[in-house]
Amino acid sequence: MKLVTRAQLGWPASEAPTQTSTKGVKVHYEGTPVSTKLLDDHAACITEWKNIRASHLANTKENYSDVAYNYAACPHGYLLEGRGIGRRTGANGNQDLNRAHYAIVGLVGSEGLTKPTDAMLGAIRDGIELLRQHGAGNEIRGHRDGYATDCPGGPLYAWVQKGAPRPSTTTPKPAPQEDDMPTAKEIADAVWAKQFASPTAPQGTDALRSAATFLRWQDKHHAEVLARLDRIANALERLLAASTKE
Repeated sequence: MKLVTRAQLGWPASEAPTQTSTKGVKVHYEGTPVSTKLLDDHAACITEWKNIRASHLANTKENYSDVAYNYAACPHGYLLEGRGIGRRTGANGNQDLNRAHYAIVGLVGSEGLTKPTDAMLGAIRDGIELLRQHGAGNEIRGHRDGYATDCPGGPLYAWVQKGAPRPSTTTPKPAPQEDDMPTAKEIADAVWAKQFASPTAPQGTDALRSAATFLRWQDKHHAEVLARLDRIANALERLLAASTKE
């Protein structure tokens, strides 16, 4: 999770009412045009978030005590703190709705930047799971669920209706472990099969794929890698010497 806190934003502690539990989380969007410049400039995302808070604090009709949302999610996968954990949202429409669910807004709008990136969806999911760890229930709803609005827009709402799954592209793949790497003999056998046997031999092809995986693998202990490469070189030299004798 890539969290940007209120302190990092230069904001004081939220003065929003405290709340220790909810039924879950409601997902929002800005509902106004959002510049596509946010896609290329994370600093623009921070500026957008600060501008949202400034506009809410300037709204005398609503009389917000803080930015209305508990968190925001930007296209680069950052979760931006708003009211934060344990604070009642001001975004869901009325006091009853605000007590029922926390609120997370994706920085997308009605025009311009309208479709959330996978990184943004991952950040919203990060926020949902963080709030669940601190008293939120399991419900995930769109703002339009229970309130007459287009929020959170078509693309975000379609994702919510699917259960707000975490995109696979935001889930880091586990690094290969040393036990999964081929041995020096396996790599030498692969080179032998490629150079001196049939180029279509399945064993050689599969082994070469394993060899390529090994050669892309990086380990913190460079001495171990160098030692293994040295063993590979020695094995290749022995194979070449044997082929010459034949």
